[in-house]
Amino acid sequence: MADFTVGDDDHFRLDGQPVRLLSGALHYFRVHEAQWDHRLSMLRAMGLNCVETYVPWNLHEPQPGRFRDVAALGRFLDAAQRAGLWAIVRPGPYICAEWENGGLPVWVTGEFGRRVRTRDAGYLDAVRRWFAELLPQVAERQIDRGGPVIMVQAENEYGSYGTDRVYLDRVAAMLGEYGVSVPLFTSDGPEDHMLTGGSVPGLLATANFGSGAREAFRVLRRHQDAGPLMCMEFWCGWFEHWGAPPVVRDPAQAADALREILECGASVNIYMAHGGTNFGGWAGANRSGPLQDQELLPTVTSYDYDAPVDEYGRPTEKFWLFRKVLAEYADGPLPELPAEPAGLAAPLRAALTDWAPLQDVLETLGDEERPESGVPPTFEELGVDRGLVRYRVDVPGPRRPYTLGVSGLRDRAVVYVDGVRKGVLSEEDGTLEEPVAGPAGVELWVESLGRVNYGPRLGEAKGITGGVLHERQFLHGVRARALRLDAFGEQAVAGVPFAPVDGSGRGGLYRGGFELADAAGTGHAGLELPGWTRGFVWVNGFCLGRYWSAGPQRTLYVPGPVLRNGANEVWVLEVEGAGAPYAELGPGLPVRTDPAAGSGV
Repeated sequence: MADFTVGDDDHFRLDGQPVRLLSGALHYFRVHEAQWDHRLSMLRAMGLNCVETYVPWNLHEPQPGRFRDVAALGRFLDAAQRAGLWAIVRPGPYICAEWENGGLPVWVTGEFGRRVRTRDAGYLDAVRRWFAELLPQVAERQIDRGGPVIMVQAENEYGSYGTDRVYLDRVAAMLGEYGVSVPLFTSDGPEDHMLTGGSVPGLLATANFGSGAREAFRVLRRHQDAGPLMCMEFWCGWFEHWGAPPVVRDPAQAADALREILECGASVNIYMAHGGTNFGGWAGANRSGPLQDQELLPTVTSYDYDAPVDEYGRPTEKFWLFRKVLAEYADGPLPELPAEPAGLAAPLRAALTDWAPLQDVLETLGDEERPESGVPPTFEELGVDRGLVRYRVDVPGPRRPYTLGVSGLRDRAVVYVDGVRKGVLSEEDGTLEEPVAGPAGVELWVESLGRVNYGPRLGEAKGITGGVLHERQFLHGVRARALRLDAFGEQAVAGVPFAPVDGSGRGGLYRGGFELADAAGTGHAGLELPGWTRGFVWVNGFCLGRYWSAGPQRTLYVPGPVLRNGANEVWVLEVEGAGAPYAELGPGLPVRTDPAAGSGV
């Protein structure tokens, strides 16, 4: 047993002795569980003594009261202890993290809307039920009970969102009620309004930034004149958006910024030490621009983050520079690196030989169609987190051709008129080019590209949030049916009525496979789909995430543990237009060592 405290003399203390936290962010939910030990060993070899993780509420409670593998957090904390690392846990309830809806479940934001992250009694009751289920995983692994957990965060970057001190106090009190006895902290940007809005008297305030440590800590000291200094998120890289250029940070410049933090006598949490992957379509999105006219920026599947340990688990130039800096602050020699995961031995192709149109996939795997309604139900009203919704509505007639469009579309719709594809609509461009005459039957296959995870538009609804318009007339009598990503299990997909690929390139579910002789010796692979447009990929029933020809990401990461000796199966759910009838697999992307080379994804 040990005692970890926040001293009033600018030090963390372990059993009374000063200690500096050299932490790195690694999210257990972005790394295949069979790879946790390796990635944690890489953090230890870089010179870290602690690991930090968020906890995504929506992953573990997809529906009210239906919990899914909450024990994964406990298993990860056990793995951290095996690796010789302390642990910092950031349980939310909101986490941001470039994660779908900032970690908040759809049923929470759908019900409470703008009341989330406030003192609202109904919202706090939902948080309480979640914490009652989650926090025993943390409490029983605290350092004073022989575990690795040394600190727990109360909420997350609240000063970037609001000023409800009553809410923050109640979240902090809840953590204590459910057994959290280690020090609590908050983290916010080093700006007065953020620290004013997000700090809680009596809790350690920490700062998040990517450079300028001395100035950042000077601002922090205006709000907290004593106690340890800590950069809770040292942004050593950044995330990427679909349709935007790759993002990199010069390794030497990042290492200099890390050194500046440590020269200030501060502790640090490198965000990210290893980013991992947004498997399963869980990537979030951001909004950019004036508040009332913000562009949606969906986050890519890779969460490589230009981190020192790349998406494939390999050390980058940034790793070696960070290790050199951190070695100066280590208690002794740093451990050697674990063996590097091996890529696929040789490139191969997975022939995609079978196909089923989206209609047939929906009939087999979709929810029941909702009864006709006056207005299109949103994804939230349908209880849909990730996937597609097919909306059907009729244009009455006879009438002459008029423009057909959608108001309040979030985020993208493939439109069919009388069974013929007529175009793809987006939030920014919500009107078909070709007018539509009546009578006609209209189908709109709408996909959320990721829910907003940061800012005042957190929790906004997805799907058709306005209506379908013919000229300026709303079309009523809408039928909606959902196709959820979670419906794509191996047994369920086996029931889809596949036929041989016909070469039409139409959207639908494609199936194929490849043979592999040495799955156990393969640590990872990279998968590409030449000429394909947008959709999702599974290997042996494991969802790798979204692909999109918009780039910059071209290669999806395939964790070695999902591969099998012998036959391996690939599914591709293409929403817009298929390319070559195969997927290409190779050893993965080259390790990122030259900042001028771009992200490679």
